[in-house]
Amino acid sequence: MPLPVPPLLQTLPRRTKRAKVESSATPDGPSVSGEASKSPLKRASKSPQKSTSYKKALATADPEPPRWREVYACIKKMRDTNKAPVDTMGCHMAQQHETDPKNKRFVTLVSLMLSPQTKDQVTDAAVSKLRTALGGSVSLDAVLAADKETISGAINKVGFWPRKTEYIKRAAEKLRDEFDSDVPKTIEGMVSLPGVGPKIGFLALQHAWGINIGIGVDVHVLRITRLLGWHKADNPEDARISLESWLPTELQVEINPLLVGFGQTICPANTPHCGECDLSALGLCPSAKLKAPKKKKPVAVPDW
Repeated sequence: MPLPVPPLLQTLPRRTKRAKVESSATPDGPSVSGEASKSPLKRASKSPQKSTSYKKALATADPEPPRWREVYACIKKMRDTNKAPVDTMGCHMAQQHETDPKNKRFVTLVSLMLSPQTKDQVTDAAVSKLRTALGGSVSLDAVLAADKETISGAINKVGFWPRKTEYIKRAAEKLRDEFDSDVPKTIEGMVSLPGVGPKIGFLALQHAWGINIGIGVDVHVLRITRLLGWHKADNPEDARISLESWLPTELQVEINPLLVGFGQTICPANTPHCGECDLSALGLCPSAKLKAPKKKKPVAVPDW
């Protein structure tokens, strides 16, 4: 199955340096340890703001991992025959019921803001329920007009919904006041929004605007690229700048849905299916727990 590609993809030259930007957002959603309250909406509104930033590009590129092209091609081949939730319920699908371009961009951002610590199926259902609660469209005006109870009632199945309710309302206000009621077109603008960190920011730019200036590194991308030995980072931002330093720009959009879907199907965190994985059979995964029963033929490597 072909991976979802955002419309009008606009690949920009990789910048050698990225300024560090401070904002009032928390990085790509709340942390697991920061949520507990009997009256969550009230508690969420009083949560102190944490600043977030995105890291500068590496001054010197990390070395390319050995045989990474074979690994990448092998994963793509497996993904072609394994449909994953991200393929039909990822953030790119949130736009399908909107007609106005601004609404398409806004609902893409909202979908991404709902996604941390939440399965794609639950996020997709929450966006659908929110659309119904708002009268048929997840628009900026509808969110601004809605009270918090309406929003929270629609999204209360996602992880950390009280805090996300607060973030969505405040982000909508900031978009109205500072961004001409539209989604920002820069990463600086993205990470200035409440509840938006680098991962959400880069993915929103890709899928809302077709602008590719960075990789969206979530838990799947971080975990799988580390298992493959592509870096030694233990956090998304360090992994991102390492990957961006050597991965060809034209692959930096598709790598997120590619590896997210791989993590959802072949390589789940708790029960990786190493015995069914071609990487294991070909000796391409240094973290394989089991050997496949028979050797696979080498995968043809595209000439990138």
